[in-house]
Amino acid sequence: MRKPHNMARPISRRPFIQAAASAGLGLAMAPAIIGRAQAAPVKLRLSSSQANDPKFANGRVYYDNLIKHLKADGLSEQIDVAFFPDNQLGQEIDVINSVKLGVIDLMVSGSSISANLVPLVGTFDLGYLFDSFPQQTKAFNAGAAKPIEEALLKGANIRIISWAYNFGSRSVFAKKPVHEPADLAGLKIRTLPNPVITECLRLMGAAATPLAMGEIYTALQAGVLDGLEHDPPTLVASKFYETVKFYSLTKHNFSPLAIYMSNQNLQRIETKLRDRFLDSAQAAAIETRAHGLAVEQEAIAVLKEKGVTVNECNREAFQKRVAVQSENFIKARPESKPIIEAIRSTTV
Repeated sequence: MRKPHNMARPISRRPFIQAAASAGLGLAMAPAIIGRAQAAPVKLRLSSSQANDPKFANGRVYYDNLIKHLKADGLSEQIDVAFFPDNQLGQEIDVINSVKLGVIDLMVSGSSISANLVPLVGTFDLGYLFDSFPQQTKAFNAGAAKPIEEALLKGANIRIISWAYNFGSRSVFAKKPVHEPADLAGLKIRTLPNPVITECLRLMGAAATPLAMGEIYTALQAGVLDGLEHDPPTLVASKFYETVKFYSLTKHNFSPLAIYMSNQNLQRIETKLRDRFLDSAQAAAIETRAHGLAVEQEAIAVLKEKGVTVNECNREAFQKRVAVQSENFIKARPESKPIIEAIRSTTV
């Protein structure tokens, strides 16, 4: 029986390679053509609520460091990370829920935002819990962060793939100087939409007002807010100095910076590639910590240049007022007690 004239016939390897060469593909391309096709790169989206500032915004700084380490580790062709600053993917409370659902892969933000999903994370937001960022890292390396990481993974399917620092301790930035708790009376101070931080500022004496990051500037302009609490580089990156002019160094919170990742999306990455990616993410975090420590004082200098008055305050008075917060938190969440004790027993 005659074979149909259009039946496909096997093509020998030699003519195929010759055809590839004559078409300008070159012999170097031939193995890729005749062998298994190269896998498409893993595409990840990373969200940050902060401005796209390569010096003063922690999200951008972390992203730049991550890209640098992915290249150095030979992963840039296999893992493609796209950066979305300025709340481009939504306000933080929406983004952290999207990370939980696997809609967004990565998020750089303070630990505070995830306390809305897993309340135990709010342990790190307790007023005057940490004395410094180096103390924080020492405590985390000794295991103080492990129960928080496990609770977030179990309760929200979110992995913290590395820890960095917010770029400086959080202090009060307002329309008038604050020296004592009484100076905060009646001032509407923006806090993260997080009950623990809100309670901290309330105990300090302020009319604590939770608000999304993307709404702060216009609220300050309109007089809806009298100020906010944040670190110096964020104030510079977001240009909040254009609205209020007094920065009082309460230093009530050394907020950890978390790099969150959807666990289900992380597990989709092939094991060896995943491990190398996590190594790069950790290296980027370490470098981001060093940058944060160096840039805090530089940011304070910029604030002064912009007409902001920076003043010390009676931190002991604020600490005394806030002390009851940790006691109440432990009563409500006994599992937080060993975490708090581990942190407070850590010295540098």
